[in-house]
Amino acid sequence: MKYAASLSACLLAATTAAAEPAARAVTWDNVHIRVADPAKAAEWYVTVLGASPAKPPAPGTAQVTFGTCVITIVKTETMKPSAGSLIDHIGLSYPDIADRVTRAAAAGAKVVSEVKMSPGIFRYAYIEDPWGVKIELVEDTERAGFHHVHLRVKNPETTLAWFQQHFGGERAKLRDKVDGVRYDGVWLFAMSSGNDTPASSSDHAIQNIALRVKDVDAGIKGLNGAGVKTTVEPRSLPGMRYAFVEDPNGIRVELMDRSQP
Repeated sequence: MKYAASLSACLLAATTAAAEPAARAVTWDNVHIRVADPAKAAEWYVTVLGASPAKPPAPGTAQVTFGTCVITIVKTETMKPSAGSLIDHIGLSYPDIADRVTRAAAAGAKVVSEVKMSPGIFRYAYIEDPWGVKIELVEDTERAGFHHVHLRVKNPETTLAWFQQHFGGERAKLRDKVDGVRYDGVWLFAMSSGNDTPASSSDHAIQNIALRVKDVDAGIKGLNGAGVKTTVEPRSLPGMRYAFVEDPNGIRVELMDRSQP
């Protein structure tokens, strides 16, 4: 009987582990950043960081892209830096970050950390754009452009497991050293906040992250069935359908479908 019970428990665990995510992401979609002047910020990201301009999703907003990854820029009157919040920073990859740091500093960015070498990984540096978005510049020859998003949470392992459970993705280690979940080449990392309680990202410089799914409505239904909280019910804009949920830390996650007419 004990053997049968143990076998049943193992089978249940294996079934749970293999369960299809409620809202499997097909690719990374975007991050939302909050600035005082969206048009000016979009121009800054194009001229300084090499982004491509894109059509804004709504009046009063702006948008740029790094390949297929989008940065949506919304207006705020109360700017708060992203550093120390749940979504601490984003990462962008270039062949020469020293040149990029110099250009960013000349255009008003704050250099948080000069170029350094992370042994066995790559060179990196940190800047903060004029609106408080913390950006890690890296030299990763395997991934150019939009590289990663780094969360700051109480329990990194639990957080990464939550994202993989509900949105899929590839659990892997960057250069066999940094644990993360990868969505179509873009990394999601999580660092420990230690004894600190991270500030909510919803009113800071990096507002939310977004993953692209095949069916927003079905994804929300599945996530709700798994106990995930919806903060914005599915709705449409021209060319897209979207909704928002919240992870156990309070991180806002947008589900996005860009196949809509």
